Amino acid sequence: MPRRVPLLGAVAMTFALMTAAPQSQAAPDPAAFVNQLGSAGIDSIGPNVAPQQRISRFQQLFQADFDVNEIARFAIGRYWRVMSPEQQEEFMRLFTEYTVKAYADKLGEYGSAQLRVTGTEPYGDETVVHSQVIRANGSPIEMDWHVIPDGSGGYKVTDVYVDRVSMKATQRDEFARIIQNNGGQPSALLAVLRQELRGQGTSPAMPAR
Repeated sequence: MPRRVPLLGAVAMTFALMTAAPQSQAAPDPAAFVNQLGSAGIDSIGPNVAPQQRISRFQQLFQADFDVNEIARFAIGRYWRVMSPEQQEEFMRLFTEYTVKAYADKLGEYGSAQLRVTGTEPYGDETVVHSQVIRANGSPIEMDWHVIPDGSGGYKVTDVYVDRVSMKATQRDEFARIIQNNGGQPSALLAVLRQELRGQGTSPAMPAR
């Protein structure tokens, strides 16, 4: 997997905005949900926060506010059906650990930013919340959040588009490439994820901007 790519920074900054936000109260609508996720900025996970604390905070966020099962199943695509139950279970665990560590590793590099919700629109069962990440230096980053009701009065993030690039679609393409380059065996992807988590590189594959 590529070790370092430009889009990863933008995505990590977005997650940083979300991690700092209070999660104690359910948002009344999708726009408020996204606004709440970004309202506190990234100070609480900035350079002065220990790496393990950053990982712990992001793990709580990812599991609480993302539809992890749906994202993981989408990312593995058609190969899910040919995995054994044991491989499926391992993939879900590795996918979560890999995503959490990969993005958390990047969070400390950012100082301050603000997220501004600019509008919403329906998209099937989902709602797309349009927003911009306003940086101290650099042009705004366009973020489109796909969210869906979670059945308990709240919402879950199912995908984030960064300047019109789908994060989960990009991850699916990269996973498929790894499997196809290794004889169509999903076990090859599991081996790569294990290797990444052992410290042989932890940046998720994202397209260059």
